[in-house]
Amino acid sequence: MRLILVRHAIAEDRAVWAERSQDDGLRPLTPDGRDRMKRAARGLATLEPKVALLATSPLVRARETAEILARAWGGLEPVESPLLAPGASPASLSAWLGRQQNAGTVALVGHEPDLGEAAAYWLSGGEASFLAFKKGGAALIDCAAAPREGGGVLQWFLTPGQLRALA
Repeated sequence: MRLILVRHAIAEDRAVWAERSQDDGLRPLTPDGRDRMKRAARGLATLEPKVALLATSPLVRARETAEILARAWGGLEPVESPLLAPGASPASLSAWLGRQQNAGTVALVGHEPDLGEAAAYWLSGGEASFLAFKKGGAALIDCAAAPREGGGVLQWFLTPGQLRALA
């Protein structure tokens, strides 16, 4: 299984959103964040033209990012998973991925520091993050079979600017 990890694009400012007493889970992408992600998604689709499953955190900013990616990959339907919400464990996410009847490429849209911790888990077996995903950035981890602790190989790790340059 190949795993594409994507951090959500630029969202409304957390502090400003909180001042309005709004739920952080409802914080959307900014117009600039949407535009930049559209270009980054085109670049991502040139690197990985076929994705079998697109899963996303249920938070609005991640869901909106996943919808942009879905269009770039030809209209996939994103699947929401609470295992991609902030605070979920990499081991639980691995178990869920292992139950998917899919040996192809899976794209996961989530948040930091969780994506960095999941990458560390799959690459080294630890959960101390050593990759910091920028908003709209992505990584590809190749797993021989189902993702497992320390069983992955990093193929690439790209900033959103690098992805936009590939578009």
